[in-house]
Amino acid sequence: MSCISPLTLSSQFLVSSPKKNRTRTRTIVGPCRVGPRVSLDQQRPSSSNPVTLLTNITKLLWGPSLPPGLLISTIRRAWNSTWQLMMSQLAPSDSSGNYTRPASKFPLQNNPTATKLHLYVGLPCPWAHRTLIVRALKGLEDAVPVSIASPGQDGCWEFKESPNRSGDKDIVVPGRDGVNGCKNLKEVYGMRKGGYSGRASVPMLLDVDKKEVVCNESYDIIHLFNSGMNGLSRNPGLDLEPPELKSKIEEWNQIIYPNVNNGVYRCGFAQSQEAYDSAVNGLFSALEMIDDHLGASRYLCGDTLSLADVCLFTTLIRFDLVYNVLFKCTKKKLIEYPNLHGYMRDIYQIPEVAETCNFTAIMDGYYKILFPLNPGNIRPVMPSSCAHEPLSRPHNRESLSSVDTYLHV
Repeated sequence: MSCISPLTLSSQFLVSSPKKNRTRTRTIVGPCRVGPRVSLDQQRPSSSNPVTLLTNITKLLWGPSLPPGLLISTIRRAWNSTWQLMMSQLAPSDSSGNYTRPASKFPLQNNPTATKLHLYVGLPCPWAHRTLIVRALKGLEDAVPVSIASPGQDGCWEFKESPNRSGDKDIVVPGRDGVNGCKNLKEVYGMRKGGYSGRASVPMLLDVDKKEVVCNESYDIIHLFNSGMNGLSRNPGLDLEPPELKSKIEEWNQIIYPNVNNGVYRCGFAQSQEAYDSAVNGLFSALEMIDDHLGASRYLCGDTLSLADVCLFTTLIRFDLVYNVLFKCTKKKLIEYPNLHGYMRDIYQIPEVAETCNFTAIMDGYYKILFPLNPGNIRPVMPSSCAHEPLSRPHNRESLSSVDTYLHV
C-alpha cells in the first residue's frame, strides 16, 4: 500500500495543465443542475483537535495497520522513562523499586487541649479517614471543626464546593476552607511561621490562633482525639485504646501498617516486578491471617472496638473499590474473605461511620488523579458490593461477642 503525504495530496487538486486553443462540443441530455458552492474551508477537516489531527496523520502513514515496530519500541521506551520520572516524584522508592513512604514532618509534640484546633482532611485518603471516624465516634465535631479538601489535577489538595453525588444528604463532601479561606492546602501550610515548602499532606491539625501546624501524623491525631480531648467530647466514655489492650493494639499495628495499610501502596507504587511480588505476597498473607483470626473474634482485640480496627477499616473499605484494580491487589477481592468482609460491614454500620465514607469522592480521588497509574483518566463503575445497601446487610458478628458491645454514639 502506498502512502501519500498531505502536501502531495493537496498539490494534485491545486495544480493543473490547461490545454490551450482546444474546443469541445458537448451535448447536454436532460436539465442542467447546479449544486450549491462548497468552499474549501468547509471541505477541509478541522485540525483544532490535536488528537484528531494525529489520528489523520497516522491513517495516512500506515492506514489501518499497527504502527511500525520501531515507533512502538521508541514510544515504549519514552513512556517508561517518563513513568519512572513521574513515579519517583509521586512515590519515592529505594534502589530495588520498593515504595518508601515519607515520614510525617509534624508529629505531635504536646497535648494542645487549650488550643483552638481545626482539622484538614481529604476524603480519598485512608489516613485522613481515620481522623474523621475517631472524631465522629468521640463526638468532637463541635470542638474540632473540619475543612475537606479535594485533589486537584496537579495532585495538590484544593478547596472548592463539590456537589453531593452520593444521594445521601448526611455524607461528608469537599468544600471551602472554613477557617482561613485559603484556595489550597499548601497555602494553609504556608501560613506557619517560617513558611513551608514541603508536601502539603492530609490529615493536618492546625492551631487556628497561631496559624501553626500542630500535627500531620494520622496516628498521633487519632490518639489525641481518643484520650486527649475528653473534656470537649460528647462521648468521653468511649475509649478506643484502653490500658489493658495497649500491647495488643500495638502488636496488631505492627502487622497491619506495613503489610495492609502501606502494603496496598507498596503494591500500587512498586517500580519493579520484584518489589511488587514482595509487597503483594506480604499483603495477602496478612489478610489470610487476619481473616482466620476474625473467625473467632468480633474485633481484632476481642469484644472491644479499638484504634487498630479503625486503622484496618479505612484500608478495607477501599479495597474492592480501588486497590484491587488500580493498585493491582488482584489475588482476591475482599468480598471473598467471609470474616473480613463481615467485619468491615460491622464497623461500617456503627452509627456515624457510614457518613464518613464518600465512595464517589474516594474513586475520583484515585482514578481521576493518579495519572501515572491511570493515564486514560477513566473511572470504572463502582462494584455492586461496595454500595451502601449491600454494606448495610446483616453481618451477624455480634454472635462472636461475649457481651453486648454495640456502640451508641
